[in-house]
Amino acid sequence: MSKYDHAWLTYKHGKLCFAMLSFDDNRWLALSGGYRTQFDPRPLLSRIEFNDHAAAAWHTLWEELHHQGDVGDASYAAVPHIVRIHRQQGTPDWNPYALVAVIELAREMGKNPALPEWLKEDYLEAIQELARIGSVEVLRAKDSEELRAILSILAIAKGARTHARFILENSEEELIDLEERAFGSDS
Repeated sequence: MSKYDHAWLTYKHGKLCFAMLSFDDNRWLALSGGYRTQFDPRPLLSRIEFNDHAAAAWHTLWEELHHQGDVGDASYAAVPHIVRIHRQQGTPDWNPYALVAVIELAREMGKNPALPEWLKEDYLEAIQELARIGSVEVLRAKDSEELRAILSILAIAKGARTHARFILENSEEELIDLEERAFGSDS
């Protein structure tokens, strides 16, 4: 345990565990993003939370938390907050689903860092929470992009990582093309 970990212990479900990284925690300043450089996502997360130029904030968050398959510990630390913000806003949006799925699918690839122990429980619970939200929102998805993003989180939550990657990384047209090649054009 580091000198900081004891300050973030809390009780959940009757047991002592680590708490989500608070926005007041100085550890944010030492985290890195997808470019493998220091990146603090808190200002962007706040802009999304308070709908202050949220589209631009999402764009920058995408660029900084994931770069060509690379993610960092800032990417992991942002996930519980992305889910919390999405839950509070209560409106369907493909960004939380797709970005969390991309981060989670990249987590075990290449030279990406391991998920820090102090974050593990909240990170994994956030993915399950997003899947619970998605199980309702999937029926209200407005387009195939939103639907694919939600379905990818549902697949991840159930341990079907290959399915999630396939759904997330292929456009509707690519999926149709693959279907036609696999089953013929009569399908």
